[in-house]
Amino acid sequence: MEPYTLAIDTGTTNTRVFLLDRAGAVLAAAKAETGVRDTAVTGSTARLEAAVKRCLEDALAAAGAQWDQVGQVLASGMITSNLGLCEIPHCTAPAGAAELAAHAVTRLVPGVCPVPITFFPGVKNAAEPVDAGHFEPMDIMRGEEVEALALLHEYPAGRPYLLVLPGSHMKFVFADAAGRLTGCLTTISGELLAAITTGTILADAVQRQFASPEGYDRELALAGWRTAKQTGLGRACFSGRILSQFGKQPPQAVASYLLGAVLQSDLAAIHGSGALHLEPGAEVIVAGKDPLRRAMADLLAAEGSFPKVHCYEPAPGAAPLAARGVLYLARATARG
Repeated sequence: MEPYTLAIDTGTTNTRVFLLDRAGAVLAAAKAETGVRDTAVTGSTARLEAAVKRCLEDALAAAGAQWDQVGQVLASGMITSNLGLCEIPHCTAPAGAAELAAHAVTRLVPGVCPVPITFFPGVKNAAEPVDAGHFEPMDIMRGEEVEALALLHEYPAGRPYLLVLPGSHMKFVFADAAGRLTGCLTTISGELLAAITTGTILADAVQRQFASPEGYDRELALAGWRTAKQTGLGRACFSGRILSQFGKQPPQAVASYLLGAVLQSDLAAIHGSGALHLEPGAEVIVAGKDPLRRAMADLLAAEGSFPKVHCYEPAPGAAPLAARGVLYLARATARG
């Protein structure tokens, strides 16, 4: 096999490409602010195709590499949805590396690159049919499944884990002791926090800024979590204005408080939703960027429902989880 791998990670609004060597180290990367939302808006995949092509070529150029040095191109995320470049049905949970590798599709996309692209599917919960009386246990993911599999490789095997992948859409993925993904749960808490921070009366109290890694206040985050648990999100959020006006709390403290208040609903979903089937003794792994990662770990630890909460911090220079995940799946595919 030629020495290089190109890994494509396409989401709703962005596309990222990573050029990897045989050991999985990142040699170069490229990004475009183009995702499947562009397909939804324009009704055509032309813009997405052009963005993926440009990212692939930019990553190669940055490393001084050529197409004849590329052994494989791997793709995951929303690129496999009906708005992407190759629609693949979700695998049904429980699904591990073997199932995802078995359902991968390799296809030449001439307008994008000269090497066939291997597309890996997402995962859906086994909760169909979905109707007005039975819909809450259903959930889907495209992209997080490869991140979850890569994350599992960083921790001891043979035990169940709840994987937390923070972002605009918070994703919770449960993996059993065999390393299979048995279900996922999605919330829009990231978007809710953005709306509260920039589009409500609280914008003044936080100066339209989120809690920063340097300004994050654990005690205020826990106060927001406890208040929301007791009085509900709406009242808890308004109490942030009280903290600002009468408690003289600085913007970063109020921002930490609001972060905890919003994340309280996520903790309630973990335990109340039918989308996850938690097993006794499961440990938690929280990935993502600070302060979301730290806040979620702090709240889960304070709640005390799990025996151990790990805060995952990648090694310096490590490839992103999405890139490592598809490389792992490609090796599983090669093994048959």
